[in-house]
Amino acid sequence: MSMASTTPPPSDLVCTSYWSTAPHRSELRTAPLRHPEAGEALVRTLFSGISRGTEMLVHRGVVPPRVAHLMRAPFQEGEFPFPVKYGYLSVGVVEEGPTSLVGKRVFCLHPHQDLYVVPEDALTLIPDDVPSERAVLAGAVETAINALWDCSPRIGDRIAVVGGGIIGASVAALLSGFPLARLQLVDTDPSKQRVASAMGIEWVHPDDAISECDIVYHASATEEGLADGLAQLGDEGELVELSWYGTDSPSVPLGLDFHARRLRILGSQVGTIAASRRARRTHEDRMELVMSALADPRFDALLDGISPFADLPTVMEDMSRGALPGMLQLISYTTS
Repeated sequence: MSMASTTPPPSDLVCTSYWSTAPHRSELRTAPLRHPEAGEALVRTLFSGISRGTEMLVHRGVVPPRVAHLMRAPFQEGEFPFPVKYGYLSVGVVEEGPTSLVGKRVFCLHPHQDLYVVPEDALTLIPDDVPSERAVLAGAVETAINALWDCSPRIGDRIAVVGGGIIGASVAALLSGFPLARLQLVDTDPSKQRVASAMGIEWVHPDDAISECDIVYHASATEEGLADGLAQLGDEGELVELSWYGTDSPSVPLGLDFHARRLRILGSQVGTIAASRRARRTHEDRMELVMSALADPRFDALLDGISPFADLPTVMEDMSRGALPGMLQLISYTTS
């Protein structure tokens, strides 16, 4: 009597994913994909987003080896510098998996890929009042929420956000709901004034920024912005550093009156729940708060351009060269 084979049948699924292969070089690769097992879900991507910070460093191949293990994306394949499949802003629809998820829209910290299988606990349901395009911002808003937990604003505070990119603008958008005495979004790029205006936030050039701030959230990823942020603090003020510099080592002005004024610099990073909330909040709690915040249509001001998935290698290089300035670049996976 013959024994039945335990080898699973070949999968009929094929996925296409984006890979960085060398400095300023990338490609789309196809590969077979298995069907989900118990506790997993198959997601078909609708949109993904490109991080102008971390993903540009990956594209250029300048992730520092010493922190490469810390910069891994949740479902990354390959190792830094190359070849590597990277990315972490993905919105899609569940096609197979738990009945409670099938047909539902979800956010996932997954690289750019048209079809993928992940554990169901890696998915965050998107509420009906949050459009799929806006939901791609979930990663940025999660970072912003953690920054506010790391250094919480108080009523009547005078606050500046230095750097009007996706992270800085997300921080400013959340802060605009607080009873502050003053909030300024500080950036050298005049185009950020349009974004700030659409969100009901005051934009100023660094030359016109008001000092004596209680807190400065810094997200410009430049040493000039860091210096400006410290200069805008009042005595015993706090600067929250949200920028990641890759292999660069910015000069920090710790001379002059830094110590005499008792200024403080605090690093904030989204991978761990802020210490002030760690005992009482989970990552799931934080993502639920993110989706609640994204019901605000003002976040649409951070969406700036959309390109088809097939063009992603070209789009990534154009962004790296500065040919596609702006805010969050969306990638569409729809074929119609």
